[in-house]
Amino acid sequence: MKNPIERLQETLLHGDARKAALVFSERNRRYFTEFPATDGALLITSENAYLLMDFRYEEAARYQAKYCEVVGFSNLNGKLGELLKKHGIKEVYLELEQLSVAQARRFEKAFQSCGAEAVLDESLDNVIREQRMIKSPEEVKKIEASQEITDAAFEHILPYIREGVTERELALEIEFFMRKNGADNVAFELIVAAGKNGSQCHAVPSENQVQKGDFITMDTGALLDGYHSDMTRTVALGHVSEEQRAVYETVLRAHLAVIDQVKPGMPCCEADKIARDIIEKDYPGTFGHGLGHGVGFEIHEWPRFAAHDATPCAEGMVITDEPGIYLPAKYGVRIEDMLLITADGCRSLTKSPKELIEL
Repeated sequence: MKNPIERLQETLLHGDARKAALVFSERNRRYFTEFPATDGALLITSENAYLLMDFRYEEAARYQAKYCEVVGFSNLNGKLGELLKKHGIKEVYLELEQLSVAQARRFEKAFQSCGAEAVLDESLDNVIREQRMIKSPEEVKKIEASQEITDAAFEHILPYIREGVTERELALEIEFFMRKNGADNVAFELIVAAGKNGSQCHAVPSENQVQKGDFITMDTGALLDGYHSDMTRTVALGHVSEEQRAVYETVLRAHLAVIDQVKPGMPCCEADKIARDIIEKDYPGTFGHGLGHGVGFEIHEWPRFAAHDATPCAEGMVITDEPGIYLPAKYGVRIEDMLLITADGCRSLTKSPKELIEL
């Protein structure tokens, strides 16, 4: 597979030497060049790519950035103007979603001064979105490496779950383990919710103490080399009631049905319906969020396993499968894997056990 910049040159610029794309956002600059920096710009022409960095990042970028030529600047618009004139660029696509009105106006003015027009439509945003939805084999390996840390953290935390331990203590131990074992950071603010707090699908870890008979839901993920992982497991401290077991088994059945049936060409909304129909039959109104979301360079990417997203599943997509049942003021259950869409179905990138664990 071609590198990210070559893919964009092919799908957006089509070899037209008069056109260029300006990638301005921090996240997309890193996606295309693998270099992290809080400032700068990436100018992509039909034949070249220039990563424009100021003094703070220029030297490091020369060592680390890929697929581009690093160019230093003291005045960004001035340096952009030089490059546009050098290549005879007449149209420059901009990331519309990432620009403020003030920024867009500044770029328009700078481009006009060198005979180029700023293209302020969704062309570049759409191409980047479509490209990032399909992960390259190298990206999949990075996501899997991130998930290995997350799986290890789950195994590590189980002995720490005991009566009286707080949600906050468990969350901190998971984060410490991930960082100690190679993660650059956690993928998001970790969720640990015990007992009644489990009915809040995005509960914030608190001083709430784990009690016997509680479900403990842990939504965790690591960030490694720019790529995220995302996994949820719900375990129990001690034996659960028959009602709790029935809820857990329903969520697990919905989760597994998606893995069994998802395949290329299936609309994402249909995957959501597979899980939702199972849960709604016995627990109507308890599954209030979408089934899943894309994961990769950001923790929430495209597409979505949701009722409003008809995007066809395609080989190379990585999407979460995370059905849940939430019973207000009682408890909640969620089970989440990351699924890689394959040529004939899907493969879970998550290795941690799904069966109910009673500690």
